[in-house]
Amino acid sequence: MKTFFRLLQFSKPYHHYIPEYIVYILLYTIFNLLNFTLVIPLLDALFNNSSYPVQNHLPDFSFSITYFKDLFYYELNNYIIEYKKFGVLVFVCIIIVICVILKNLFAYLSQRVLTRMRTNLLRKLREALHHQYVNQSMTFYHNEKKGNLLSIISGDVVEIETTVVSSIQTLMREPFVLISTFCMLFYLSKQLTFFTLIFFPISGFLISSISRKLRKKAGYTQELLGKILNVTEETLSGIRIIKSFTAEKFIDNKFRKENDEFARTSKSIVNQRELASPLSEILGVMVIVVIIIYGGNLIMTGKSALTASAFITYIVFYFQIIAPAKNIASAISYLQRGLAAGERVLRVVDADDEIKEVENPVSIKEFDSVLEFRNVGFSYNEQSRVLDNINLQVEKGKTIALVGMSGAGKSTLVDLVPRFYDVSKGSILLNNQDIRNLKLYDLRKLISVVSQEAILFNDSIFNNIAFGMTNADKEEVEKAAKAANAHNFILQMEKGYDTNIGDRGSKLSGGQKQRITIARAILKNAPILILDEATSALDTESEKLVQDAINNMMQNRTSIVIAHRLSTVRHANEIIVLQKGNIAERGTHEELMKRDSGIYRHLIELQEVK
Repeated sequence: MKTFFRLLQFSKPYHHYIPEYIVYILLYTIFNLLNFTLVIPLLDALFNNSSYPVQNHLPDFSFSITYFKDLFYYELNNYIIEYKKFGVLVFVCIIIVICVILKNLFAYLSQRVLTRMRTNLLRKLREALHHQYVNQSMTFYHNEKKGNLLSIISGDVVEIETTVVSSIQTLMREPFVLISTFCMLFYLSKQLTFFTLIFFPISGFLISSISRKLRKKAGYTQELLGKILNVTEETLSGIRIIKSFTAEKFIDNKFRKENDEFARTSKSIVNQRELASPLSEILGVMVIVVIIIYGGNLIMTGKSALTASAFITYIVFYFQIIAPAKNIASAISYLQRGLAAGERVLRVVDADDEIKEVENPVSIKEFDSVLEFRNVGFSYNEQSRVLDNINLQVEKGKTIALVGMSGAGKSTLVDLVPRFYDVSKGSILLNNQDIRNLKLYDLRKLISVVSQEAILFNDSIFNNIAFGMTNADKEEVEKAAKAANAHNFILQMEKGYDTNIGDRGSKLSGGQKQRITIARAILKNAPILILDEATSALDTESEKLVQDAINNMMQNRTSIVIAHRLSTVRHANEIIVLQKGNIAERGTHEELMKRDSGIYRHLIELQEVK
């Protein structure tokens, strides 16, 4: 139940719900019991039984069952004197109706309290998950599938809502009903009630064995749902490739395999889960049959002081145990699936962020000297090292180019600067301060990144350019767009800067997307610029427009450029050639071209041949 109580913590503060809920549920329970307590005088009145106690004077007040019982019979005797037996019948029926109305009123009010608690819990749970998604390091995303993360914030949270949160009402209300009902049963007959208690451990054992099996299968089902969402996300993202390789049947079969396994497991879980409710009801009815036989025999042989009406009321009360016991059994079995989902949610919520600030980080507002890589090494895991012994200085206002074959570690090296990852060895210094000692927000405010893939959002062009800058005005956005050679094509769009660009910028061409991302970087106006193969995926015409925009952006900025097309980095102040995670060569374009067997010269010659 540790997971259950952890999930409940998201509904804090409890004082907004618990006291109010307890008051309503106690009143609900009292009026619920009164309904069935009134069966005794009702039966006595109907069958002309005069065994109920005569109360001719108003009892002295005391907060006890005896006082309220005597008060009721005092009023009942008055009705008998004035209205005869029919009056008693009407009197009791009116009280029953009033009790039913009040019982349902307090049930409704208690439900409203739980609804507040439920919505608050789910809101905080989704916020906690999204906060983790936004703030986790890139290493987290190397180890998690996107479909699984989508499944957790959608499917698992919904599962928690429909099972765990829905079970809260049952598990908070029904025990009150059970305890109060048992109190009445003990009040009516201790002998019968003690006799029935021997049957409860048997039903508890059977239901708990079903619940243990359910929890194990429920966790597996949620994993399968994550796989289904992952296949679906890959299908939607790669639909062009699927169609171009005529792989529709292959991807369809892949989805069907995961979906069939999910359906089989879900069917097994539902079948076992639904078994708990009828099983508890069957066991309850069997106990009642035993009570009727055993209790009836006691009354007929004179071994019990129960009257016939009291015995029937006892049976009615015992029937009232079946419903809450059945509800609790169902809630516990339903709860197992929700707890499995809760464990997956809490695993993400509790995931440790590898990128942490020191206790008292240093605030930094500007870049005024040098960015230095000092003996930097990095690896994603202990088996393979991606970077090793990198020593490099990037002076303010200079342009450094990183070149090399795919897998040489170029992108990884620049990802270390904004601390998407932390170095495994050595250090990176900014203004002679280790970046791990700086405020993360301040560090990233000093850096603009333009990647090979144009990352855009399903929003207007204006909001994509002004992304993260809530105070940007129209004039600033247009100025940035002009510097990025984007202003003219934006004006030709249907709604200009207010045009929605669709999912991931699907309404724009590759060159247009990239120019929007450059405009975004220009508007940010960060002193350090990272360009990760920003033109490699473009055609010649688009490349020229984007390269012109990049040249405009690089003015008066410190730039680290990863280049696939080496013609774009000829004028860099220094070119760093990476090979297998090490600096193999460094120098200007002219210096590197003088090396007859140099790697850089070889790469240039290969591109010229093409």
